Amino acid sequence: MAKSLKKVVIVGGGSAGWITAGTIAAMHQSQSEQGIKVTLIESPTVNIVGVGEGTWPTMRGTLQKMGVSETDFIRECDVSFKQGAKFAKWVTGAENDFYYHPLVLPQGYFDIDLIKHWQQNKQGKSFSQAVCFQEQLCEQGLAPKLITSPEYAAVANYAYHLDAGKFAEFLKSHCIKKLGVEYISDHVGTINNTLSGDIASVNTAKHGDVSGDLFVDCTGFSSLLIGKHFQVPFISKKDVLFIDTALAAHIPYEEGEDAIASHTISTAQYAGWIWDIGLPSRRGVGHVYSSRHTSEADAENALRIYLASSIGEKSKKVTFRKIEINPGIREKFWVNNCVAVGMSAGFLEPLEASALVMIELAAATISEQLPANRACMDIVAKNYNERTSYNWERIIDFLKLHYLASKRQDSAFWRDNQNPASIPQSLQELMTLWKHRPPSEYDFSRKREVFSAASYQYVLYGMDFNFTQDHRSASEEKQEMAERMFAENIKITEKYMRALPAHRELISKIQQFGFNKI
Repeated sequence: MAKSLKKVVIVGGGSAGWITAGTIAAMHQSQSEQGIKVTLIESPTVNIVGVGEGTWPTMRGTLQKMGVSETDFIRECDVSFKQGAKFAKWVTGAENDFYYHPLVLPQGYFDIDLIKHWQQNKQGKSFSQAVCFQEQLCEQGLAPKLITSPEYAAVANYAYHLDAGKFAEFLKSHCIKKLGVEYISDHVGTINNTLSGDIASVNTAKHGDVSGDLFVDCTGFSSLLIGKHFQVPFISKKDVLFIDTALAAHIPYEEGEDAIASHTISTAQYAGWIWDIGLPSRRGVGHVYSSRHTSEADAENALRIYLASSIGEKSKKVTFRKIEINPGIREKFWVNNCVAVGMSAGFLEPLEASALVMIELAAATISEQLPANRACMDIVAKNYNERTSYNWERIIDFLKLHYLASKRQDSAFWRDNQNPASIPQSLQELMTLWKHRPPSEYDFSRKREVFSAASYQYVLYGMDFNFTQDHRSASEEKQEMAERMFAENIKITEKYMRALPAHRELISKIQQFGFNKI
């Protein structure tokens, strides 16, 4: 009879390690005698990359399942709310060029496709403005909920912006104190195998051999287990996604009570783009670019020019942290009794905050599909690898779409991004379909897609995609429904504009009073 799985050993901390530890420990009751034991080994000297400050709405459910108080999380991790992303200068590069990818679905999304009706009568409104109230909330600097809202409940769907370093420390404390995770601060050296090739244990400098049934590689770019030990090949995606370098900085607010943007601001540049994320205490700003298309000096100059618009002469004194990015993924993610999560599995670029959501998906899938014993593990691993590969490929398509759909021709970076040789075949096929009809849920094969068809719609029609009129005729009934949906969106927008507080005002009230807990 196969031995039951009793212990999970996670090598590496950071967001990947602690989200995985918390997710497994909470579901499998690690604090009880009968539960699955979770041990996390973290090097005392390895620094967190710490630029992943944007999340998806899934993070609310992830934290809630761990038993985390949203009030405590917001207070301790320098958290603000995220209601989507504003893409500036991505379409033509003009000063007034912007569109939104909000987190609220279009009005009547499951009942009617509003795109053809919007195209016939735009009335000067962008697609997201016509079908969703959230763009206006972001433009007016409003929060997605009220102080009287229960924890994790939303008026407008939301995610978070956070301090990645503080977040990892917060989760660490919660996992150890509340969820029964065993913590070892030590260096991992050699990996000890069983005769069958599984990992039997990892050897640490001060704690000796740490054994387990399943090992999770959260060692980041070093990929100690899946890469160095199992020699799983790394597949570069640099031929599709050109971004390979980031310059990042923390920027203090000019005034202590400056407004906090409730969305990620992404401003396209000559050979990349600049992110601007507002936290309660500071902004996180950085320029990601292709070193093949611009120099570090020019990228730094572009970032200083961007910062000068908000902090003036102080922009000349800002120091930047340089981060090398090697966009790509592992050929496999689960081998024998080892599974990679986070950057050890893959990383593409910061656009659309895919890094943390892939960690969440990995942790949830491992926890929900945790094999009962070693005999089941290879079957679970096969399914996991197929699912994870699919998710990565869809993310690559979605990220590439942002560059492909641009009308910018002012640099080699933008022209090269529109070269068919750099576009995955799967995305080329979808673009052929979408010339004649809007993106649909039928275009994707999984029940749980990382990015829904609505996300593709917001990006495509935000970027003024050339769409041949839908060959499918609309009935009079559908036309009337569309008019009702547009009118309903106007009504809801006006209602929420009156009712919701300013973003900073809500953050201040949370710091002072906290949310209602249910």
